[in-house]
Amino acid sequence: MAASLQAAATLMQPAKLGGGRASYALPSRPSSHVARAFGVDSGAACRITCSLQSDIREVANRCADAAKLAGFALATSALLVSGASAEGAPKRLTFDEIQSKTYLEVKGTGTANQCPTVEGGVGSFPFKSGKYNLKKLCLEPTSFTVKAEGVAKNAPAEFQKTKLMTRLTYTLDEIEGPLEVSSDGTIKFEEKDGIDYAAVTVQLPGGERVPFLFTIKQLVATGKPESFGGPFLVPSYRGSSFLDPKGRGGSTGYDNAVALPAGGRGDEEELAKENVKNASSSTGNITLSVTNSKLETGEVIGVFESVQPSDTDLGAKVPKDVKIQGVWYAQLDSN
Repeated sequence: MAASLQAAATLMQPAKLGGGRASYALPSRPSSHVARAFGVDSGAACRITCSLQSDIREVANRCADAAKLAGFALATSALLVSGASAEGAPKRLTFDEIQSKTYLEVKGTGTANQCPTVEGGVGSFPFKSGKYNLKKLCLEPTSFTVKAEGVAKNAPAEFQKTKLMTRLTYTLDEIEGPLEVSSDGTIKFEEKDGIDYAAVTVQLPGGERVPFLFTIKQLVATGKPESFGGPFLVPSYRGSSFLDPKGRGGSTGYDNAVALPAGGRGDEEELAKENVKNASSSTGNITLSVTNSKLETGEVIGVFESVQPSDTDLGAKVPKDVKIQGVWYAQLDSN
């Protein structure tokens, strides 16, 4: 439809003459026998011709506008269709089912952002005491809440639901490390390597956006299978070489970009937060729980809850507590 309208508009475009002036393929003045046939004089016929030229020009402009609107409508409908298909959560697959799919079968479905599941198995942790290698650890968040003051006046700070602004790229995966099962049933896991951080941004009900680095770097988790966890390192959301809009950075850039205020030192502390960049790390805490295990394949799945600080804008802002809840998956190999 859009192509047909555009073609019609193109055919109605004015033809360029040698003098550079636009002229439509109509006679500038009608012949005398045409004027006599319609019973009008030459002046009136000229006015009729000019009127026809104006009408044709208006029709051509309307056709061009209609072609643009039709093209925009087609593009918008295509975006809506693609967005609707992307919003639906795909069925959770097992590890073998994911491995059997091709790249094109996974692309755009959301499966790559999901942790595998386990079919069958038992609702306990049947692995005997000993040393294991935990691999393929995947943590998929399903809920983000941020501790902040409510929208209402004088409302106490509490964990509020947020709107996820990041696309489907926030799952941690391929994490591995040694895991030891003691004779009394306690386990100890140390995170060593993997895709163990992801930049995420969420939006509070009031419109404020909270960026943070979802991670479990250097995690040392201990406890019973039904509840084990521990502290982990939360690196700075920005590196020391990051420059703010005024060219200030931690290891490079300007030292300051704000002149000292006249009349005292009252604002030095506030200015120092913006001028002196702080890229130091902080700590978070996570608790994991085993919900299902399959001894034959060494697969384990469960749920987790993590609390960690948000971004501080290199020391310029007070961090907020971010609570992350979700599911996890891992495989155990005996050493």
